[in-house]
Amino acid sequence: MPVNAALKAYLETRRSIPAFQMQEPGPSRAEIEEMLTLASRVPDHGKLAPWRFIVYQGAERDRISAELAKVAMANKPDLADDMIQVEKTRLTRAPVVIAVVSRAAPHVKIPEWEQVMSSGAVCLNLLMAANALGYASNWLTEWFAFDESVYPLLGVKPGERISGFIHIGTMKMHPGDRARPDLADIVTFSGE
Repeated sequence: MPVNAALKAYLETRRSIPAFQMQEPGPSRAEIEEMLTLASRVPDHGKLAPWRFIVYQGAERDRISAELAKVAMANKPDLADDMIQVEKTRLTRAPVVIAVVSRAAPHVKIPEWEQVMSSGAVCLNLLMAANALGYASNWLTEWFAFDESVYPLLGVKPGERISGFIHIGTMKMHPGDRARPDLADIVTFSGE
């Protein structure tokens, strides 16, 4: 089978760009819809689509970030000024932020763990779809991904969980590569 050189080169150099190193322009609505279509092409045993998307853009990112900052300050009244500023920018670092929401639940045939992994695969596909359309991307899960008290603010329904927030925008500068694990430390060949 011939090697797809472009895909191989992409996978050899793929890396996430920190959200704070992104800027406008962000993707258009049509580009976002194309990314979400591509992201949805993942292993999905039972065709359950055990995930959904919430797209945060425009002024809504500012409003939600301000509310998240209030919750963070209420939870930690001694929060340092620099961390308060970080909290106020949670969803404004990139032009578009997309929550991948897991709807994994007990099922008569499909293990819940497989549904959770399908949601994780959607996150990775969304990163690659954003890159394929020429945008930088980063998959983050921060405190508010795990704090169910803010789920109504984020549009997350009871019984759902956040698999990740995918930040998408234009790269300000390329940060270079980062250290990767040595295969000898992470691979076991069985049967040799």
